[in-house]
Amino acid sequence: MKVLVTGGAGFIGSHVCDAFVRAGHEVIALDNLSSGKKENLAPRVRLEVADIRSPEAAQLVRSERPQILCHLAAQMDVRRSVEDPRFDADANILGFLNLLEASRVSGVQKVVFSSTGGAIYGEQDVFPAPESHATRPISPYGVSKAAGELYLNYYKAQYGLKYVALRYANVYGPRQNPHGEAGVVSIFSTRLLAGQDCTIYGEGKQTRDFVYVEDVARANLLAAEKDYSGPINIGTGVETDINRLFSLLAQAAGTTKAAGHAPGRPGEQMRSCVDNRLAREVLGWQPTVDLAEGTRRTVAFFREKAGR
Repeated sequence: MKVLVTGGAGFIGSHVCDAFVRAGHEVIALDNLSSGKKENLAPRVRLEVADIRSPEAAQLVRSERPQILCHLAAQMDVRRSVEDPRFDADANILGFLNLLEASRVSGVQKVVFSSTGGAIYGEQDVFPAPESHATRPISPYGVSKAAGELYLNYYKAQYGLKYVALRYANVYGPRQNPHGEAGVVSIFSTRLLAGQDCTIYGEGKQTRDFVYVEDVARANLLAAEKDYSGPINIGTGVETDINRLFSLLAQAAGTTKAAGHAPGRPGEQMRSCVDNRLAREVLGWQPTVDLAEGTRRTVAFFREKAGR
């Protein structure tokens, strides 16, 4: 099977490429390398450098005619989406439509779309949130992901294009960018290893559902293989507060250095967690790496990268 992974040289995308390669599939990574890195890719993955908004990206879909499109390329900085919603929509909505139109005419059988759990549900009514939970995003980023899901539903109804929208919890692990807005695990890991101060905003009691990147990559593979269309949560169903997360990372880094605290960020969600029962039922997926093991692996990755 031929698979095109957009954002394939990025953090999650490169792990998705790895999963498909290990399963014996032909993998093409499409990436503009604005944040992705060539060194993230396995030798068997072919890299095509283009922006998803470009005619070249659409032509690649039409000429290669992949059976599966795994769409991970995105503007993923929530704060930037608030500051510049038009840029967010240009990348996350118009860029995606560029690929969907090419997929429609080139025989793509299924789209596996990287959506979001926390940002699409907004302030949750129940914990963990099932896929039937109301979607009421509070950022343009969340709005753009919700729009992507609605467009996918349209393309399935109108053209029979199958899809799965994977609503990720907070993904972490090796290769995550420690210099961006997203990724508290990578930020804390690199700062702890460098002996630098770490800052927790607020009291640190805000919770997130942290899911390891290799488990997320496996979900993409299963979503491509299984005969199911619709949204599916990909998370652990377990809430972990930021204080507990920092403690695990400090232990893995071998330091007793305490975190500092700063005022909480306005508008930050206090709790976020997704129900993964549908993923277990229709994909046969469940998380295999718990947070203690995942943080150990992540810190080990950044330690090796820094030569410490």
